[in-house]
Amino acid sequence: MGLFDKLAGWLGIKKKEVHVLCLGLDNSGKTTIINKLKPSNAQTQDIVPTIGFSIEKFKTSSLSFTVFDMSGQGRYRNLWEHYYKEGQAIIFVIDSSDTLRMVVAKEELDTLLNHPDIKHRRMPILFFANKMDLRDALSSVKVSQLLCLESIKDKPWHICASDALKGEGLQEGVDWLQDQIRMMKM
Repeated sequence: MGLFDKLAGWLGIKKKEVHVLCLGLDNSGKTTIINKLKPSNAQTQDIVPTIGFSIEKFKTSSLSFTVFDMSGQGRYRNLWEHYYKEGQAIIFVIDSSDTLRMVVAKEELDTLLNHPDIKHRRMPILFFANKMDLRDALSSVKVSQLLCLESIKDKPWHICASDALKGEGLQEGVDWLQDQIRMMKM
């Protein structure tokens, strides 16, 4: 790192690069959320299911995010663990209207939290209880209860109700995540 890079970092001018894993079951809205977080001129109009993973980048006022959008389809979930070491934060997206698969989402979350590359790290986890616009959607409080989020004691976490199609709830979540990352020593 050169002198100017160090100086820019000290002055808060240079944006800190953060690697974020975006996880959740298929059709929960991960790609749509990431798309909405990008500048409007960089957003994609047609969202298709992610096969494997994709990498997206976007910036906030003080951070530069590299987001690994991991497919939530059952046959691809075993790929998630190959990216845990690189991750500095997690966005976990839940389809709050998919009550039948809430148990599967909890199982995947438990597997994630107990993985050796995650278990002993104090990385922030942002949960989006997505698809709040749908009639059968559970509240973020109910989603939190079903996933037993209150049992997560060793990592900072936050849950936001969201509607990715309209972008509702996304800024609140990103602001929280940004604050958590700023407080971390990376």
